Amino acid sequence: MSKNESRRKSIATIQAAALAAVAPDAAVKRQLYLEGDVLCAGGRSYPLADYDRIFVVGGGKAGAPMAVAVEAVLGERITAGLVNVKHGYTLPATALSRIQIVEAGHPVPDEAGRQGAEHIAQMLTGLTERDLVLVLISGGGSALLTLPSPGISLSDVQTLTGILLRCGATINEINAVRKHISQIKGGQLARLAHPATVVALILSDVVGNPLDVIASGPTVPDPTTFAEAWAVLERYGITDEVPDSITSRLRAGLAGQVPETPKPGDLVFTRVQNVIVGSNEIAAQAVVDEAREQGFSALLLSTFIEGEAREVARVFAGIAKGMAEHGWPLKPPACLVAGGETTVTIRGRGKGGRNQELALAAALAIHGWQNVAVVGLATDGTDGPTDAAGAIAWGDTVTRARELGLDAAAYLANNDAYHFFQALGDLIITGPTNTNVNDLIFVFAFQ
Repeated sequence: MSKNESRRKSIATIQAAALAAVAPDAAVKRQLYLEGDVLCAGGRSYPLADYDRIFVVGGGKAGAPMAVAVEAVLGERITAGLVNVKHGYTLPATALSRIQIVEAGHPVPDEAGRQGAEHIAQMLTGLTERDLVLVLISGGGSALLTLPSPGISLSDVQTLTGILLRCGATINEINAVRKHISQIKGGQLARLAHPATVVALILSDVVGNPLDVIASGPTVPDPTTFAEAWAVLERYGITDEVPDSITSRLRAGLAGQVPETPKPGDLVFTRVQNVIVGSNEIAAQAVVDEAREQGFSALLLSTFIEGEAREVARVFAGIAKGMAEHGWPLKPPACLVAGGETTVTIRGRGKGGRNQELALAAALAIHGWQNVAVVGLATDGTDGPTDAAGAIAWGDTVTRARELGLDAAAYLANNDAYHFFQALGDLIITGPTNTNVNDLIFVFAFQ
């Protein structure tokens, strides 16, 4: 095996370890299991004799394998269940017998998702303290658990979302509005289920794992208010563009005519437990562990990496050079790991994703450094609108590209990292992983 083939194999094994650590079924089973007739979840015990019925509900791209894991643990003890997943993210019909899977629209919510969410709300209506509800939440849950407040249509929600995105509102601002026009978001699923016991199993796709942000926080207190939601519309001057049904709802909330979303200290949360079963930190630590098994010095730098992909790439390219040249912060062979979610400002007409763009920018920055590599990986297996999970940048990437007549800088300027790395054979293709815990960056300095 050549040196390059050996290095590629190491990278593939390391990335596989990361994905295995956050595979939804394994992630759930680490936190949810039976000891006799006692259900253990996230370090707490729930004697099943205390419950007459068990319901399983939820939404997210990892919902199907999470549901399979729950059925494997509880089997026929489950009374009923329904989980909304993204179209194409389901499993064979024989995989589940107690929990229904509904395929729905993401990132734009559709009628199938609305109906599924409505069935979930109906399932949670009229529960008692003798009921146990398991809520399965993963990336995409906000769109997949769309149930507008009475009087607001799905079309109105879609229109609002488009307006908020175009005006430049942040995700926190968008969520503040969404939560106040929903029957499920912002702790309102917990309100529907009260006084039942609720255990939410959460696969986090948000940097830092803020529970109120993941899937718009259906089982956690909402720190935002109707006043803040209305302020978002005023701040961006869009009150006249937003559908009347939504402005009417927000004005009614401001006037105290409809209840606020539940806040910290609300009694609806007294019987609620939220458990992070999978996260970027878990995946990143798995990379460190596997890299050390392979003989690398390994370090987890941070899981809070954000910023423009090509700018972040230059920083990590500099770290790669520092390890190769000076052995700092790690002596070769070394693997430094980071996680988070970068962004891309689209100026060209090419094809790619933030991880591929990061790799392309890194390739330009490490050009000529033969013993380094920078890898960008989307843990869901889909980086942007492509079939690639990311790409690998080597010290000779730019040279090999020139031999094929490819100008790396021109491809970067056109946001066309996909076709660049496709020509070189350096795309990472995993297929859909059915999980999503943000992105990972690996920085290597080889001997």
